[in-house]
Amino acid sequence: MPTTAEIMKLLEKAGSEQTRKIFANHGEPAGKLFGVKVADLKTIAKKIKGEQKLAMDLYATGNLDAMYLAGIVADGSKMSKKELDTWASQAEWHMVGEYSVPGVASENKDGYELALKWIAAKKEHVASSGWATLSAWVSVKDDSELDLKKIESLLGEVEKKVHSAPNRVRYTMNSFVIAVGGYVKPLLKKAQATAKKIGKVSVDMGGTACKVPVATEYIAKIESMDRVGKKRKTARC
Repeated sequence: MPTTAEIMKLLEKAGSEQTRKIFANHGEPAGKLFGVKVADLKTIAKKIKGEQKLAMDLYATGNLDAMYLAGIVADGSKMSKKELDTWASQAEWHMVGEYSVPGVASENKDGYELALKWIAAKKEHVASSGWATLSAWVSVKDDSELDLKKIESLLGEVEKKVHSAPNRVRYTMNSFVIAVGGYVKPLLKKAQATAKKIGKVSVDMGGTACKVPVATEYIAKIESMDRVGKKRKTARC
């Protein structure tokens, strides 16, 4: 099995200045990554698939490339609540906090409970991880496994707070409305009503061309494709 040091050297070799500039535009804290393309991270992940301890050690380095890689490799079902809490607290870059953390948390039996805890956090990156985890949770769990009343109340919370929430929390709250509308058929109408009330959500996307999806339009598109309620096999990406 490769060591953490060996994987870090591999990541450093695969990094590039061009990718670092792209990630900087996406809010990457300066100096905390080598700049490895996600496609290359996935190639490396195939070489260490199933190596849970290595994944945990990579995340603990604090290097953002390594943290994202850890999110691809780690088995979320094998992680403890404390480990998931640690991942959320350390995921200061949204590419990790809104993708890697939800990916593993949605595989864990305590993921939903932790997500509800995280959304109440004062730290923006933890709260955004919480809402992203809730989106991941509803996307992979059968409706029979979901607390529909609670999810409905969360839609009400988004309606009341989204426009005054911190920047990345606004983004993940908006995404949660879309996720409920797209994956939870019994709550489609409620999600559509919420989407209509919140309208367009303004988020600072940094120096990128990325746009915030308008929830009403996105849900309508899913509905037109007859894909409402069709679950994902995994929330990882």
